[in-house]
Amino acid sequence: MSILVNKNSRIIVQGFTGTEGTFHATQMIDYGTQVVGGVTPGKGGSTHLERPVFNTVADAVKQTQANVSIIFVPPAFAADAIMEAAEAGIGLVICITEGIPVQDMVKAKNYLLGRNTRLIGPNCPGVITAGECKVGIMPGFVFKPGKIGIVSKSGTLTYEAADQVAKAGLGISTAVGIGGDPIIGTPTKEAVELLMNDPGTEGIVMIGEIGGSMEAEAARWIKENNRKPVVGFIAGQTAPPGRRMGHAGAIIGGADDTAAAKMKIMAECGITVVQTPAEIGSTMAKVLKK
Repeated sequence: MSILVNKNSRIIVQGFTGTEGTFHATQMIDYGTQVVGGVTPGKGGSTHLERPVFNTVADAVKQTQANVSIIFVPPAFAADAIMEAAEAGIGLVICITEGIPVQDMVKAKNYLLGRNTRLIGPNCPGVITAGECKVGIMPGFVFKPGKIGIVSKSGTLTYEAADQVAKAGLGISTAVGIGGDPIIGTPTKEAVELLMNDPGTEGIVMIGEIGGSMEAEAARWIKENNRKPVVGFIAGQTAPPGRRMGHAGAIIGGADDTAAAKMKIMAECGITVVQTPAEIGSTMAKVLKK
């Protein structure tokens, strides 16, 4: 089983013919993902990577029955691309783009309210169901099929966690990189909830970072609804208050969004907290045996 994407997902690429779209679409196709076409305004009617190119998402959906879109559109146009995909009825939109203005994302997120579209990202590595479908920029070979789900704010730590899980003799069901911007489509709690309800996932790795309250909200939900072991890690343990560390959302604004405070809340809510990413896989293997 999996969440969000699987071997039957039909993917279109917004920004298909650009450098980033071309490179990562090629990688997704090589992985076995069903990339059924792409969108580049003004290039409709042509082909790219042996797949059709459309002027609009609506045209792409009509012709290909796509239900997932991945966005490689420049920051100034990315929010419009998200809203266009939602308007066309795409059920899952994964936005890789980094640097989208916050006011644009406020508009896009409000536009999604009441619509049957889930947004992952922006500024994220995407989603991968190991061995079935890769919709993102992650190195597919790292993700061995298995029954451990990953939810992470960090792209690089998603890959590291997957590698550690594999080295512990386990594998990945679905990994979700939710993104590190201040405004994202799917917060940690919602992604954890999806994995908690997935019968094919037996354990969950939750990776967070300084800034915001998403990890604390997810931890409190886990305390009330936990049915599977959860291993957690928080990046930025040595970050000084008031300084942004990497992601736009990774800034300590108060006492409750430091790494230490988040780790304390997670532990109090029954999550097994590790001090370094190197302990993720071995710790998960241990808690699964309990």
